[in-house]
Amino acid sequence: MPTDSEPAAPPEGAVLIWTDGGCKPNPGPGGWGAVLSFRGKLRDLSGGDPATTNNRMELTAAAAALEALTRPCRVVLHTDSEYLRNGITRWHSGWVRRKWRNAAGDPVANMDLWQRVLEAAKRHQVEWRWVRGHSGDAMNERADALATAAREAMEREGPTPAPATAAARKPRR
Repeated sequence: MPTDSEPAAPPEGAVLIWTDGGCKPNPGPGGWGAVLSFRGKLRDLSGGDPATTNNRMELTAAAAALEALTRPCRVVLHTDSEYLRNGITRWHSGWVRRKWRNAAGDPVANMDLWQRVLEAAKRHQVEWRWVRGHSGDAMNERADALATAAREAMEREGPTPAPATAAARKPRR
């Protein structure tokens, strides 16, 4: 039986995803990155926003990674964001039940991105796994490096326009 330091092996045939996002400063210019792995092949995704928050970049990374899959898949998505993990595994059902209000009755922060993540996840069987950031997980570090590079490129060159449709992204599996 795996321990906390030894996560369970991923399901056979699953797409493995690692996501990360961040800003410097927060709020401020931000970037997100995602690494997708399937049958030994890796695909990197990334993007940036000139005025955002860490949480928005974490959510964007997860949504973009799930949207890149062209057909329903078994997915193991790794995130170092407790905000994303808790929101998707614990909080969102209450938000939906309360018409996108939090426990205090206020509108849920980042509702647009939470809805995007939920919509993207709907067609997949997603297992959400939390990993400690900056703790030596090579794929988490890769996602972090992608997010940082995207933020730095966006600061130098301006934001990259998002593709208009899923077909424009030419996604693989």
